[in-house]
Amino acid sequence: MKDQRRKKSRYVMVIDLDRCTGCGDCMVSCAVENNISVPPVEAGERRALTWVKVYRVGNGKLFPEQRIVHVPIPCQHCDHAPCIHVCPVTAVQLDEKTGIVGQIPERCMGCRYCMAACPYHARYFNWFDPIWPEGMENALNPDVSPRMRGVAEKCNFCHARLQRAHEKAASEGRHELEPGEYVPACAEACPNGAIRFGDMLDPRSGIAELVKSPKAFRLLESLGTEPKVYYLSEHAWVRQIGHSNLERMRAERGIKQEVTNHG
Repeated sequence: MKDQRRKKSRYVMVIDLDRCTGCGDCMVSCAVENNISVPPVEAGERRALTWVKVYRVGNGKLFPEQRIVHVPIPCQHCDHAPCIHVCPVTAVQLDEKTGIVGQIPERCMGCRYCMAACPYHARYFNWFDPIWPEGMENALNPDVSPRMRGVAEKCNFCHARLQRAHEKAASEGRHELEPGEYVPACAEACPNGAIRFGDMLDPRSGIAELVKSPKAFRLLESLGTEPKVYYLSEHAWVRQIGHSNLERMRAERGIKQEVTNHG
């Protein structure tokens, strides 16, 4: 008898920083897809709500050697996520079948331990009751429940899209998804194709080849969190963005020591 259970997946996102222009389409599409409410004007940047934030990073040089890169940072969906271990009410869980780190707002007590533990600053707190400009509430995504005030929020790789993809496959008598059937909103909206997404365990997706590229790196790999968001760049100074200050100090000392030893 044929085994009809779903195979295990490991969903990974790859962001090509050489293609990213910092347009913000990923942030807008994420907000629309996941019913992220609009905070009041007085909220300011520190109390704003988003699931992906685009940072502007420079190489530290002056014109004409100055270079700028834009770095979108969603939840990194770590295999060893610090936020999971500090949550006292198990509101954060790693789905072993998909590799997606999910947030359960109904369980969240608003302690914000997860925000303190996240080394990527990729979690946000919902300080206000969910509100939208007049008329916009009629355009909310019916597959995603708005979250209440007082809970932490984060990217979940548009989990509702995964559910819809599985429902569609089931209606067609399939137990496995085809490459491209499940794509988060940010990857779909990026005008330059800077965001790729796929299942590393599916040889048809091609995502596994991207993460093996010499141009690929992850943020703060030395922490051992094993994030599932990878970045690409041909430029060495961009790839160094992923290193912690401690790693940079060790690298500098190693170079100096090597110079001393050969002196």
